[in-house]
Amino acid sequence: MKALRESIESLYSEREPDRDRARAVFSEFRDLLGAGNIRAAQRRDGVWVTNQWVKKGILLGFRIGELEEAGVAGPVRFFDKSTLPLKELTVRDGVRLVPGGSSIRAGAFVAPGVICMPPMYVNIGACVGSGTLVDSHALVGSCAQIGERVHLSAGAQIGGVLEPVGALPVIIEDDVLVGGNCGVYEGTVVSRSAVLGAGVILTGATAVYDLVNERVLRRTKETPLIIPEGAVVIPGSRKLRDGWGAAQELSIATPVIVKYRDEKTDLSTVLEGTLR
Repeated sequence: MKALRESIESLYSEREPDRDRARAVFSEFRDLLGAGNIRAAQRRDGVWVTNQWVKKGILLGFRIGELEEAGVAGPVRFFDKSTLPLKELTVRDGVRLVPGGSSIRAGAFVAPGVICMPPMYVNIGACVGSGTLVDSHALVGSCAQIGERVHLSAGAQIGGVLEPVGALPVIIEDDVLVGGNCGVYEGTVVSRSAVLGAGVILTGATAVYDLVNERVLRRTKETPLIIPEGAVVIPGSRKLRDGWGAAQELSIATPVIVKYRDEKTDLSTVLEGTLR
């Protein structure tokens, strides 16, 4: 792995790398990434950290690829980078990929037991843990790390964070429920067992009001926005206090933690198991 890392770092730094060598190195890299042997981010000593060389490898793949025909569906033709084909699955992979227009890019790891409802999309560098449901119209963006037994409801958008290479991707830990039409972006970390109610939007600039502990959660220079373990988050609003907006009685959207997960919350999500 050390030799592969050094090769990626070297090729990434070259303005015009040797194409044949770069493609061979990237092919090995993409296979390991797709098998889950390397990851764009991982937990170390309880903290999520970015593996910058992995993100450099993905960016290298975009640089050295050439546009080519990527498939045909009736009268529609598709074109993509030659280095970024779709992931090839077999029944032995244990992934339930339901017909209907879904795509998984090569270089994404999708564990056995994952359910993919159409249409959905998983991009390169993403990692999706066992038992997770990726529902219709859901997106798992570049390098996003999705834990085990996660429910990404219909229309959920998990943003990709490929650049800058040092930026943390979006992290969704084990047993999280992401409600319909939620959006999680810009390196936000949603800790295990949290629940995001339908329509919650979380970005790096979002302030989350924790009504239970009477505090405001924000991203800092050192840490991302972190939704605490077991938090139940719903969309809320906050009145503008001054200026023209206040005079018009306007409010801005504000996610609110209204409670922390308990037996009643768990019972309300038990129906997920009947789909698996």
